[in-house]
This record gives sequence, structure tokens and C-alpha cells, in this order.
Amino acid sequence: MSELRVRFAPSPTGYLHVGGARTALFNWLLARKQGGTFILRIEDTDVERSTKESVDAILEGMKWLGLDWDEGPFYQSDSFPLYKEYVRKLLDAGKAYKCYCTSEELDAKRNLAMQEGRKPKYDGTCRERADQPEGQPYVVRFRAPQGGVTAFDDLIKGTITFPNEELDDLIIQRTDGTPTYNFCVVIDDATMRITTVIRGDDHVNNTPRQIQLYEALGFPVPQFAHVPMILGADKARLSKRHGATSVISYRDMGYLPEALLNYLVRLGWSHGDDEIFSSEEMIQKFDIGNVGRSASVFNTEKLNWLNAHYIKTGDPARLAGLLLPHLSAHEVTTLNGPDLMAVVKTLQERAQTLEEMAERAVFYYNAPVSYDEAALAKFDKELLLAVFAAVTEKLASAPLGDVAGIDALFKEVCTENSWKMGQVGQPVRIALSGGTQAPGIGEIVVTLGVDETIRRIQKAREHAAGK
Repeated sequence: MSELRVRFAPSPTGYLHVGGARTALFNWLLARKQGGTFILRIEDTDVERSTKESVDAILEGMKWLGLDWDEGPFYQSDSFPLYKEYVRKLLDAGKAYKCYCTSEELDAKRNLAMQEGRKPKYDGTCRERADQPEGQPYVVRFRAPQGGVTAFDDLIKGTITFPNEELDDLIIQRTDGTPTYNFCVVIDDATMRITTVIRGDDHVNNTPRQIQLYEALGFPVPQFAHVPMILGADKARLSKRHGATSVISYRDMGYLPEALLNYLVRLGWSHGDDEIFSSEEMIQKFDIGNVGRSASVFNTEKLNWLNAHYIKTGDPARLAGLLLPHLSAHEVTTLNGPDLMAVVKTLQERAQTLEEMAERAVFYYNAPVSYDEAALAKFDKELLLAVFAAVTEKLASAPLGDVAGIDALFKEVCTENSWKMGQVGQPVRIALSGGTQAPGIGEIVVTLGVDETIRRIQKAREHAAGK
């Protein structure tokens, strides 16, 4: 059996879409599992729409996800001479021909076919044409088989059969001399010795045409696996209107690459009831035959759940580094404040995204300039002043301990003054963070330090006293 060779071949006409990322992931997993080769090819033959910015965005997305490639990136635009060579081979072998039909003539043929209830395919006017009008523009068409069927065994969908009579003579070279998509793909996959083509099922209808080209050129036909589409909650194809679809936009929203990979691998593939997979476990357990045949629905809540898991179990030092750009977006500098890794440890238990963690971390570095007045209003003014005074006095007379020690100190304050923990903890939490949604009091005090804690409580006390 020949070595497995797979490829991911995006068009650089936009960002790396999550659907493309999943296709890349499936190819990558199969290559890593079988010790094969994963190739990255940029299909940039659409010169007008292809941009360097899109190429950069695709490469950035792949690198962020950790989908490293073994060969490439190769660019189709570098292979135009090769495509022309194979067009000439087909022409010389009589397996392709020049078509001089004008666009107006083709439109008329198409309209007539539809009026007569026939499939609007090319009628073969130039198929057996003997004359070659000099100086007249032409396209090159592949001379497709007219009878029988073209069939293939899809690794996901099973056997798929197309009657050849429904397939017209495909244009393989335009009037300007540029090759067409289906032709380029075949030449690339054949010359790169691709053994398995894993791609979206929007390419199913291209496959019989490509198989015919493989056979006409004497190339071995690879195996095919067509992955079902990803849909939005409304069961329409996933698009911008469903929210973020760019891989990089998920990074910018605070998702971890391992969470997005884990989520994407489970969109259409399963391994029993398992939900959490490391990259190593994905490689070990992945089987293209276990990819479902039906479309998958993108569920942001499930992605959030996975991301929260990876944040909760992540290395605080790594998370701290990843958090920095999000904090910068909130105009937070960590130079004159608590250790960022210590801050992360207080927040990673509850945060679903790094962006959410950054929002909750702001108070550690920027002391509150306002307070949740509705929450403060639940407490009597005299109680607030007494609580702030008692806590300040206790903190000032005790060395800074660990979280358990600080928690014990607050219990002492409650016991000595016959207060409930809610009467002490919540006002102090508001004093330190400005609101009620914050980590435990002990975690905050240890992270901020006693001096900063006291300073903030005194400021809140002044606010409560009406100063």
C-alpha cells in the first residue's frame, strides 16, 4: 500500500472558515495517524479575488490551530505552465477539443434546452468539428464519455454513481488561456501523488468530472471522502449572519485553539460518548469512516462549554500570556499591579472565554471608580460603615496569609460582631471590585495584597459615608 498523502487546498478569497478548518483537521488527523504526509496547497487561480491578505489569514489560522503541514504551501498560480502542458496532451490525444461557440450561442442553446425540458448542458456542437477558424477565440473542452456511468466509493457517503449522459464536455481552458478549477485540481492532486481527497460535500458533483480526467490522463484515481456541511442553528449553511465563522475571529474572541479543535472534530465525527479529546487522543482515535453522513449544526453553547473546560484545566502561565492582548484591548496594563498568573488562577474556574476573563480581571489593575449602587442599597449605611471599619482594622493587624487564612479572618469578623457572612463578604467584594461578580474574598485579598485591599475599602467607606 502506498504512503498516505492528503492535502488541504483553500482558496485565498477570504479568511479561514471554520468549515475549512474542520476539513484541514480531518486531513491532518488522518495523516498523523497513518504516518502520512499532509500538504497545504493554495488554490489561487481566481486571480481577481485571490489576495495576499487572505493567504496570510489562512496561514495564520492554520498555525494558531497547530495544524502543521509537511509540504507546501504550494500555489496553483505557479503551475500554469504545467496545466497548459496537460491541456496540450489531451488535445494531441483527441481527448479534448477546441470549442468556438460564442457566449451568445451558448446562452441560446441553454435557453432552448430549458424551454424543451432538457438539461441545459453543452450539446457538443464543436465536438467533431473539423475546421479550426484562425484567429477566432476558443475554449478547450474535455471530450467526456457519453455513455455508461462514473461511480466511486466515497469513504463517508458510500457508493455514488453519475450517469455520464448527464455530464457535458467540461471546459478545461478558458478563452484567455487560463485553466479551470476542476482541471487544475486533478493535475495538482495527481502530480502531488495525493492518495485520499477529504473535502466538503459541496464538491461531490465535481468528482465524476475529475475522475474522468484522471482516467483520460492515465493517472491513478485517489479515494474520496466528502464531509457534510456545517449549518447554523436555522439549518442554513453557516455564514457571517450566524456569528463568527473565521478561525482568527474565534481567537480574538478569547477561544483557545485546543477548544476549537476539540469542538470541530466532534462536528460530524464521534468516538462513543467521548467529548473531551487532546490532539494526541484525536490522532489515536480518529477514523474517517466514523464521520457522519448528515450535516452538523454549529452550537456556540457547546463550544463555550469546551472552552471553559480548557481554561479551567489550563496552565495559568500560558493563559496569562494569552490574556495580555485582551487586557490591552481594555486599556489595562499589568506593570503596576498583582501578578497576572495569580489573577488568572482566581478567574479560570469560572471564565468561558479569555475575553470574559479579561473583563473580570480589569478591577485587579484598575481600582473601581464607581460601585454597584443597587447592590450597596441592600445594606444599611451604618452596617456598611461598621463592616468596612472592622475589616480594615482586622486586616491591618494581621499578616497577609493564604486564602484559607483570609477566609478565617473574615469569619472572625462575623463572629465578633454577630454578622452573617453575606453582610460582610458582599459589601467588601463590591468595595474591592465595584460589583458583585468577582472571585472569593480570600482570593481577591491575597491577590491584591493587604495594602491595596485596605486602600480600596477605605475609599468605599468614604463613598458610603457620603463623602
